[in-house]
Amino acid sequence: MKLAHRASIMFARAAPFARRLALLALPCALLAAPGFVWAQGLEIIGASSDGQTTEFTVKTQVLIIMTLLGLLPVMALMMTSFTRFVIVLALLRQALGLQQGLPTRVVTGVALVLTLLVMRPVGEKIWSEAFEPYEQQQIGLREALVIAEEPLARFMLAQTHKGALRQISQLAGEGAVQDVKDHGFLVKLAAFVLSELKTAFQIGCMLFIPFLVIDLVVSSVLMAMGMMMLSPLVISLPLKLLLFVLVDGWSLTVGTLVSSIQAF
Repeated sequence: MKLAHRASIMFARAAPFARRLALLALPCALLAAPGFVWAQGLEIIGASSDGQTTEFTVKTQVLIIMTLLGLLPVMALMMTSFTRFVIVLALLRQALGLQQGLPTRVVTGVALVLTLLVMRPVGEKIWSEAFEPYEQQQIGLREALVIAEEPLARFMLAQTHKGALRQISQLAGEGAVQDVKDHGFLVKLAAFVLSELKTAFQIGCMLFIPFLVIDLVVSSVLMAMGMMMLSPLVISLPLKLLLFVLVDGWSLTVGTLVSSIQAF
């Protein structure tokens, strides 16, 4: 009896979670298995008077828009230069030894501001060429998504290394393409993320080396003086901060990050 009672309680607690999971999985299921959905007679594409498919139905448009809104944080992280900026700034904080002095929210905020600055041309192009015509009912949702994808894909391809794009294309099983623009959007996105990680670590390594030299020099001097009990961080942190301020480190860092974005 006790086991049955506990099982009923666990089932009652799991039911709301299962319903939420089903609601979250529904958009993915509709987008990933369109053939199954069409076989069941659910209308995803509308039809014109001559019988040709023209546009998504209203319900499908609402579903797509709500799914995109739910994925907006992921899109801001993975489809922009935010990943590069936040990794470089985090490595810079680690090199300076300011884990407590430079909060994570500040690092994230600076990376977000720089991302908005860099991505402004792409956002303006998507707003003027895709969102406004769709809002004014000049184009449909399908055409708006295609138009919005073009500047975003061009930006990602400009930052993507050819080796990463070739590797992801092989992993995805894509055939040979004549132009890099012919790759699928998911292939472009995955290659872009790998390229951003590689570029971020390259820039972070260049920023890390001068502070590493200071740590080595301070450690060697303290060991030569017999002060093994004194932490090198106590001495090296003020020196690193002084060097960073004297060379106007923030301006150099921001200039390096922004200039590392290739024109598109």
